[in-house]
Amino acid sequence: MSANDLQPAVVYQAPGDIDPMQEENDNNEEETYEVDIDIFDLETYANNYSGLARIYRLMYIADHSSKLRPDALRLAISHIITTMNTNLYQVLHQKLQQFQGNLLPDVTGANNVDVAPLTYNASWVETTTQKASIKLEKLDSDLKNYKSNSIKESIRRGHNEIGDHHVSCGDLIEATKSYSKARDYCTSSYHVISMCLNIIKVGIYLQNWSHVENYIIKAETTPDYTENPDILKNYSSTLKCLAGLADLANRKYKSAAHNFLRANLDHCNSTEVMTTNDVAIYGGLCALATFNRLELQNNIICNNSFKSFLELEPEIRDAIFKFYESKYEVCLTILNKRKPSLLLDMFIGSHIKQLYSNIRSKAMIQYFTPYDSADMRKMALCFNTSLPDLEDELMKLIIDGHIKARIDSINKILFAKHTDKRVETFQKALCMAEQYSKQMHILILRSQLIKHQTNEKNSERRNNTGKINIDFVKRTG
Repeated sequence: MSANDLQPAVVYQAPGDIDPMQEENDNNEEETYEVDIDIFDLETYANNYSGLARIYRLMYIADHSSKLRPDALRLAISHIITTMNTNLYQVLHQKLQQFQGNLLPDVTGANNVDVAPLTYNASWVETTTQKASIKLEKLDSDLKNYKSNSIKESIRRGHNEIGDHHVSCGDLIEATKSYSKARDYCTSSYHVISMCLNIIKVGIYLQNWSHVENYIIKAETTPDYTENPDILKNYSSTLKCLAGLADLANRKYKSAAHNFLRANLDHCNSTEVMTTNDVAIYGGLCALATFNRLELQNNIICNNSFKSFLELEPEIRDAIFKFYESKYEVCLTILNKRKPSLLLDMFIGSHIKQLYSNIRSKAMIQYFTPYDSADMRKMALCFNTSLPDLEDELMKLIIDGHIKARIDSINKILFAKHTDKRVETFQKALCMAEQYSKQMHILILRSQLIKHQTNEKNSERRNNTGKINIDFVKRTG
């Protein structure tokens, strides 16, 4: 078999590769990076997810770690053969072949990807393509019969089945269209929310975040959503987590943290997108990067609901508590230990650099706040960095206005800049006097206008002018 035999008949639509004529892609350009990681249980990680989540997360790992690439691609292929996504099957085989430089033996039916290497199975591609075409024709025929019988529930179910079939085939745009058509045949609030969730999940993998946010709002504004306790209990946590994911993608970290913190562990089950461990990681890191000490105490330390999530991720929990206890060295050490594995997460990986930078800056600000002066040598040891690098970080914080201080580069001491309270009070008094003077001038002017009836005279002149014009028109007419 030649390399040309591996060319897909249809161009594969990767995450974010959306037809601009059909969908709007909100995904920003992200810098590529390579993760050097020695220990990572890939199979256990993949088994935590189902459906598209497992495939796309393995693809993300393969793109960002050369050490894990062959195993990630094999695992992804072994899962794809349980679907009808022949295009993606061909693309991943091409990547695996390019990485290893030769064709591999055929064990596409094997569950254990470590037994032997994989080879391209042309017969599976041909057979699966035919089966997918036949199944789509049958689903279309069933839908026509449902419409002829005018049974709304059957029509709604028919559109959902076609949407599920398109997802299995990897055609996410057609899946979105099919799920959307079910809207007109929903007969209950449960049906509407279910339809919204289907579109949201597909929109996440298309990275069309504005579409995701719109349908989250539609789901939350569905009649009976807030009034029916069963609906609220079953769907509220899932929708809040999905809203947090959309905010995370749009770099609205504080809003994302608030959404994740509102989730309930007992009613949060969405392995098709993320697990409860992911909620703990996403919510914990976003909160740590954006919340002040009081917000950390009220929203996390005293939040028993979210603490149950953090129990699933002890390292993230310990990092948050150590940060709150001002043990910044321990906190940053824990976070640096988790950094390689977090960089392999498809949703938060591209945000880790910014989140870690925000956490480190917050730690420096809180470290220096109680002091009039601080020894930069001790500070460098606490933050595990060199003096020149620490000086650069502090200089940036001072320029941005986050720390009011000045640096003694010779003695390596950071001095706080205290404002003169007397001068500050005097300036406030001057500002208040100016405002009072302006207000008095306005009041005096208004009283004089009222006294001389200036407004009434102007209105009379306008009325008289109007009458003269009318009379003039009549005479000339």
